[in-house]
Amino acid sequence: MRTDEEHDMTTSTASPITDAPVAGPDDRQLGAFDEVADAVQAAQTAFDTYLDCTLAQRRAFIAAIREESTREENLRYMAYEAVAETKMGNAEHKVLKNKYAATLTPGVEDLLMEAYQSDTGMTTMEYAPYGVIGAITPTTNPTETIISNGISMLAAGNAVVFSPHPRARRLSVWLVDRLNRALIAAGAPENLMTIIRKPSMDATAQLMASPQVQMLVATGGPQIVNMVLSSGKKAIGAGSGNPPVVVDETADIPKAARDIVNGASFDNNLPCTAEKEVVAVSPVVPELVERMVHEGAQLVNDPEILERLRDLLMSPDREHPRPSWVGQDAGTILQAVGVTPDPGTRLIITETSADDPLVQVEMLMPVLPIVATTDASQAIDLAIDLEHGHHHTAIMHSRDVSRLESMARRSRTTIFVKNGPSYSGIGIEGEGFATFTIAGPTGEGLTSARSFARRRRCVLNASM
Repeated sequence: MRTDEEHDMTTSTASPITDAPVAGPDDRQLGAFDEVADAVQAAQTAFDTYLDCTLAQRRAFIAAIREESTREENLRYMAYEAVAETKMGNAEHKVLKNKYAATLTPGVEDLLMEAYQSDTGMTTMEYAPYGVIGAITPTTNPTETIISNGISMLAAGNAVVFSPHPRARRLSVWLVDRLNRALIAAGAPENLMTIIRKPSMDATAQLMASPQVQMLVATGGPQIVNMVLSSGKKAIGAGSGNPPVVVDETADIPKAARDIVNGASFDNNLPCTAEKEVVAVSPVVPELVERMVHEGAQLVNDPEILERLRDLLMSPDREHPRPSWVGQDAGTILQAVGVTPDPGTRLIITETSADDPLVQVEMLMPVLPIVATTDASQAIDLAIDLEHGHHHTAIMHSRDVSRLESMARRSRTTIFVKNGPSYSGIGIEGEGFATFTIAGPTGEGLTSARSFARRRRCVLNASM
């Protein structure tokens, strides 16, 4: 969906919010439980009541979530507190992400019924709830995922128990409390959303093993996704990616440079959809680099400094990013390796080879390697290889329709962005709905309310 206003995707210098908006007249944290069993039972009790609510009531409850989530003081508190608690990301970009999660995630309107009618009767294909869903949320998009999952899961008629990442625990508990209060004020049963107050791997395992939990949803890294996929229950896994962006000689280079810098620097490259490496045909690389620098990137090609970057940002085996550097500012990273950042630097770029660990590994930080190829065919082949079969996201800048179609068809990614920044693939300054659970491993793709519902066939016989 096109936004009503153009948003500045550069790093903001806005002042942080330090005081939490008042939750309510008491000190309780609604929906928060110390014990997993208590959180699940509370959600089950809420679901039992929720079953009797009408679609009109569901719409009202979803509207309450949207309204509470988009209050200006809440948007800013969630964004700045997320950076403070998780120690990663860009607060002003998180304001936008939370806003889009609340406004662009579809609700009950996503549950489209199909009907078949003849002389023998009528059959409808409807969406029915699973019951209690266990949802594991990440540290990279903590509040965005709770808001988006909450809207989708409740719209489908479910209750949900959230197991947040420990590094985002405090803010996640605060948000579930706020949303519960808004839901109750709208007439919803208490505890449609619950949360584990002190999350851990053991608590998550208990959640997955609970017989009352009918469905599991994991948004995060490979370990947690593999856990839910091996649970024996209906599971949706939203895993990692390594999105490549291809630039060929027909592309609008100034626009491509602007889009790539905007996308790769957005929230310090935390989104799993963000550009992680550029594969460009050799003739356009000089202009592309020059234009990217003009847009706020800083070029680092010195071999010694590059090795310092790898040492700083990656594990000794060069197979993983160091967690402490994920989502950090480009300027902070440059200063740590002895480089003075240029004014306004929001992205580090480097020209390197395809076998560079910075190219091969999903880094989740504003460091973007650029690999040159001889032609567009080689660029597409290499980009598909670098995506590592995650089938997550890919981007291409080209005016050649046949090449765009070829890469879209061959990459088989869940999201394929043509001539735009990566974030347009999730509805930010692009068409379509938003989600922060993109299920490549299990095939649901961009999840919405219907992803969290059973398909029910209802048959009415004409002989009645």
